[in-house]
Amino acid sequence: MMLDYLTYLILALIIIGFLGAAVRVLREYERGVVFTLGRFTGVKGPGLIILVPFVQQMVRVDLRVIVQDVPSQDVISRDNVSVKVNAVIYFRIVDPERAIIKVENYITATSQLAQTTLRSVLGKHELDEMLAERDRLNADIQQILDQQTDAWGIKVANVEIKHVDLNENMVRAIAKQAEAERLRRAKVINAEGEQQAAEKLVEAGHLLAAEPRAMQLRYFAALHDIASERSSTIVFPLPIDLLSQGGNVHASPVGGSPNLTGSQDGTREPGLANLGAKRA
Repeated sequence: MMLDYLTYLILALIIIGFLGAAVRVLREYERGVVFTLGRFTGVKGPGLIILVPFVQQMVRVDLRVIVQDVPSQDVISRDNVSVKVNAVIYFRIVDPERAIIKVENYITATSQLAQTTLRSVLGKHELDEMLAERDRLNADIQQILDQQTDAWGIKVANVEIKHVDLNENMVRAIAKQAEAERLRRAKVINAEGEQQAAEKLVEAGHLLAAEPRAMQLRYFAALHDIASERSSTIVFPLPIDLLSQGGNVHASPVGGSPNLTGSQDGTREPGLANLGAKRA
């Protein structure tokens, strides 16, 4: 009796072991590369996979996008500036057969290839291009990696340069360059403003010369603006021709003090216009 139970137990263990070695379940994002007696026989999955135990072996392959961080690389730019650059690459397997058969470890191989390509591509560009044209550099690195990894059944979707580390001397040099550029722009803007102001002043001069009364109005407006300043003493000349518009102006006798008065008959006595002054 005990012998029968032991026999059944052994048979059950054999069946369980057989099923465990024969049955595989692959998820939606997984594929199985099957080898029969060491020879490639196909790619299976997803779902339930039945293998012949001890005859067939299967290697799981993940088809999801893999994010690989590229370590910092010492790069010498075309203008002989030493920088440290690191990046990140996004790739996925599109052909499980080639990813398993053509390369031993596709993740390590892609990472090492990304490091050498990063140094090679960035070494052909100047520092300003590394800092200002990252999109173009990312596209160049991605294209080169995609072409070289195509034989491994890998598709490089994107490459992004994360950091470009500079030493302190180069940071100060870039700061000085930026400051000089800002000063240059300020001087150019100031010169353009002076040019535009000069053009407008010429136009205003032509308009004022066409009508003398307009000049008198501007003169009065300037007097009004000066009158609002109460913190200083202002001496303002009064033109003779301005007063001549309202009456006759005669020269004062020699040695006499300048005088400007009005008579009852509407005429003005001889004299010169005084300088207007206002004290705070």
